[in-house]
Amino acid sequence: MSYVGITMGCPVGIGPEIILKFIADFQGGGRFWPMVIGDVEILRQCAKTFGITVDIKDWHPGARWSPGMVLVRQPTYENGMMLSLSELSWGQPSRRTGLVMAACIEEAVRLVQEGDLAAMVTCPITKAALQGAGYAYPGHTEMLADLCRSSEYAMMMAGPSLRVTLVTIHQGLAQVAASLNPERILRLIEITGRSLQIDFGFPNPRIAVAGFNPHAGEGGIFGDEERRVIAPALERARALGWQVAGPFPPDTVFHKAVHGHYDAVICMYHDQGLIPFKLLHFEDGVNVTIGLPIVRTSVDHGTAYDIAGQGTAKPTSLNAAFAMAALIVENRARHTGQR
Repeated sequence: MSYVGITMGCPVGIGPEIILKFIADFQGGGRFWPMVIGDVEILRQCAKTFGITVDIKDWHPGARWSPGMVLVRQPTYENGMMLSLSELSWGQPSRRTGLVMAACIEEAVRLVQEGDLAAMVTCPITKAALQGAGYAYPGHTEMLADLCRSSEYAMMMAGPSLRVTLVTIHQGLAQVAASLNPERILRLIEITGRSLQIDFGFPNPRIAVAGFNPHAGEGGIFGDEERRVIAPALERARALGWQVAGPFPPDTVFHKAVHGHYDAVICMYHDQGLIPFKLLHFEDGVNVTIGLPIVRTSVDHGTAYDIAGQGTAKPTSLNAAFAMAALIVENRARHTGQR
C-alpha cells in the first residue's frame, strides 16, 4: 500500500471541510491510502464544527490508515507558528494562512520526492495570501514547478469527457496575442502528448488545437494568428510524429473532443478552455500539473470563501482528484514497467 498526500489548502477556505468529508466516506479497497498534510488542531476543530465523525491522528512511522481515519502529517511552520480556528475567521485569509498553505505544499513535495508519498493532491489556496506570505508565484502550478526544478510543465484540466491544456494561463487578455508564438505552442503540444501517453495511457494521442480568433480567423478576416503563429507550430509537431489537427474554430472544437474525436484540446488562453470544461465538469473536474517528475492533481475549484464555514461544501472534485492521482501513478508505473 502507498499513501497519496492531500494538502489542506487555505485553513479558512473549504479545504479542511472537503478533506474531512472525503475521508469520512472513503472506504479504500485500492492500493492507495490518504494522508493529509496539514494542521491537526484545525482539522479537529473543523470536524467538531461541522459534526463530521472521523478519527484524526498524527502520523508516525509505521502508521496504517483505516476507514474513517484522518492521518495527518504536520509541516514545520515558520518560527514554530501554530494556528487555531478561534484566531481565524472563515473566508478571511491572511499572511499567516498563506504561510500555512505554503508549508503544506513544500512538505508534500518533499515527501513525494523522498518516496514517502506516491503522489500529492492539493486543496485550493488563495494567490493573494500566498504572495502576502512572501511567495512570488502566480499560483500552485508555478510554485510546484519551481520546487521540482522543472521548466517543462503545464496545467491540464481533465474530466471524463474533456481534457484541455492552456498555452497561456494567468494573464490579461490584452497580453495574450503578444504571448503566443510557435515555439510555445509546440512545447505545449509535446508536453500534452507525452502526458496523454504516459499519464493517461493513450499510446497514439489525438490532439486538437483551438484557434485564437472567432472562426479561427476566417481566412485572416478576423486576425492572422492562426496562419502566422499556430499553423507553423502544428506543422512542426506533425513532422515530429504527433497526431495533431487544427487550428479549429473555438466554438466547434470542444464539441468534437467531447464526442470522442480527440483526446485533448490545446487552448490559447485561460477562459477559452476553462469555460467549456467547467460547464461539463464543474464538480468532477481535476487540475493536473503535467510534465512534472512527481504526480500532482488538484480540485478544479477555488477556496469558496463565500460558503466557507457553512458546512455545505462538497468533496466531489477532491474524490475525482484522488482517483486520478492514483490512476496516473499506476499508468506511469505501467509505462516504465515497474508495476
